[in-house]
Amino acid sequence: MTQGQPTGIEYTPSADFVVADGPRDIGLCFVGDGFVAGYGDPKALGWVSRVVGRTPLEEDATLSSYNLGVRGASSADVMTRWRAECPPRWAGRGERRLVVGVGAEDVAQGITTARSRLNLANVLDEASSTGVGTFVVGPTPTLDAEVNARLRVLADAQADVCARRGVPYVDCFAPLEGHDQWQSDLAAGDTVHPGQAGYGLIAWLVLNGGWAAWLGLGEHAG
Repeated sequence: MTQGQPTGIEYTPSADFVVADGPRDIGLCFVGDGFVAGYGDPKALGWVSRVVGRTPLEEDATLSSYNLGVRGASSADVMTRWRAECPPRWAGRGERRLVVGVGAEDVAQGITTARSRLNLANVLDEASSTGVGTFVVGPTPTLDAEVNARLRVLADAQADVCARRGVPYVDCFAPLEGHDQWQSDLAAGDTVHPGQAGYGLIAWLVLNGGWAAWLGLGEHAG
């Protein structure tokens, strides 16, 4: 899909991330918005802690994870923040990985789809050029049909940015739009952020969306 792609901008595919032989010391940073931070979850786990807790580690692998999600963060905020906040967490780690989750705030702030996809592309390309493996988790639907129409376009744009680079992308919009449990969880809260059940659904999508394969850890996750 090319809707919203800036004219005249070429997207350079990211280089493949290579896992070195021998013991692995993985530094895993999650950057994004309130969904990454787990806002609204009474268990204070969100999807990030659920995913990390169910990630199958092999004997020769260690994992240090950092949730750097900030409620209200847009793709522009993340593009700026990850450069400052992730490197200190990666210091001394043999393997650097970055998970990005943005979108809802871009729509709320009126950021154009073209700008949103360019912000994401910049993060992925800069990470790739510095030897960082990337993984993207897309935005989720709300209970507002008008907002969902815009989120759907953004989700498709993010998927396209990732496909061009060979970066794994988890579509959370299509599977959750119209999902009864998701909708009831939103209705019980602020109609945008889920509760315990909803974050569990996102975690399931991530764990079954190529997560273990991306990390190169076993055959299954969750």
